[in-house]
Amino acid sequence: MSQKILIWDVPTRVFHWLLVGSFAGAFYTADSERYRDIHVILGYISLGLIAFRVMWGFVGTRYAQFRTFFFKPSEVIAYVMSLTQRNAKQYLGHNPAGSVAIWLLVLSGTVSGVTGVMALQDVGGDIVIEWHDLVSEAMLAIVAVHVLGVIASSMMHHENLVRSMVTGYKVGTPKQGIAYSYSWLGIAIVVAAAAFWLVYSA
Repeated sequence: MSQKILIWDVPTRVFHWLLVGSFAGAFYTADSERYRDIHVILGYISLGLIAFRVMWGFVGTRYAQFRTFFFKPSEVIAYVMSLTQRNAKQYLGHNPAGSVAIWLLVLSGTVSGVTGVMALQDVGGDIVIEWHDLVSEAMLAIVAVHVLGVIASSMMHHENLVRSMVTGYKVGTPKQGIAYSYSWLGIAIVVAAAAFWLVYSA
């Protein structure tokens, strides 16, 4: 019997929304000398979040693990085609199109963060700065496509994917859910990010 079940653990949700805020803030302050320190802090926080997400992708709960959303290119193409035909399969975790967005965001976020640190340390010259700007803009485009995909999937399957990433719950059978939310780890991530902000900005 279908009921509300826990799909997204707290650390995964905290990572998601902190990365959204960190990237948005970093992008907004990118060209401002006045808010340069904020840009740097948010960049470091983003890198730390991505490092955590990579680790959690191996040892986290079921739907947070990379193995649950590692799809073949043919599966991704078939899913995208089914979206256009309005008969796409519904997934409790990341769907094939969403998985591509996750991989690209982790990759582009890593490159953006690393090149940002290199630029801060005056390593690599103008080409590193150009790569930092280019990859950051590409990341914004990926985010935009991801958001459109979330809207399309939510409408097609009559479910609120944004809300599920806030509450952690979707509709399914009890055996499909995860047993633990790891709230303590989510709190630890928030505390670590806040502590870094306070120490770096002091």
